[in-house]
Amino acid sequence: MFDNDGVIVDSEALAERAMSETLTSLGYPMTPDEVGKAFRGSTLARTRRLVEQQSGHPLPPSFEELMRAKIFGLISKYLQPVPGIEKVLDCLDAAGTPFCLASSGRRDRIRFALETAGLFERFGDRWWGAEDVTEGKPAPDLFLLAAREMGFPPSSCVVVEDAEVGVEAARAAGMAVLGFAARTPAAMLAGADHIFYDMAELPGLLFGEGP
Repeated sequence: MFDNDGVIVDSEALAERAMSETLTSLGYPMTPDEVGKAFRGSTLARTRRLVEQQSGHPLPPSFEELMRAKIFGLISKYLQPVPGIEKVLDCLDAAGTPFCLASSGRRDRIRFALETAGLFERFGDRWWGAEDVTEGKPAPDLFLLAAREMGFPPSSCVVVEDAEVGVEAARAAGMAVLGFAARTPAAMLAGADHIFYDMAELPGLLFGEGP
């Protein structure tokens, strides 16, 4: 099971820039680095809750729409696949290993990102987003839903994540988890079974052999 942002598509820097610009425009100034440390892997609903708790003031109703407009614009201009991910998917296909995507993003954003990066066809209908569960990561619901839909027990699943909340969600779901630390500080992924830094390493971790 793959997370999307930062694992399949190289969008974390774009998402953090979009959130930084959106929150700053609304009177809650944060740098992209601060956004990444505070909210990476979170749904917009969870981000809203955290900002409002920390600031003591409500965000306006337009927050989510402003954020979506900003990130869609950046994705359309700059988004690329994570380096090496296409070879990983090729390896999984060649081995007959089923794979899917479970992301905290909204479904319209996930689809747009995958289409923009040229990866949508690789997943077919095997992908789920924020609207598909009541509680997003770090709750285990999204990964458990994906496991049910794919027809596998949680104990047989391996999650690839680059966010602390995603690692927590995988652990809560009873799944093995590999932490991708190309852009995320490794310390934030300390709960993973293994941390890796380059997608070229992933086939070896999954199949016990060189990539």
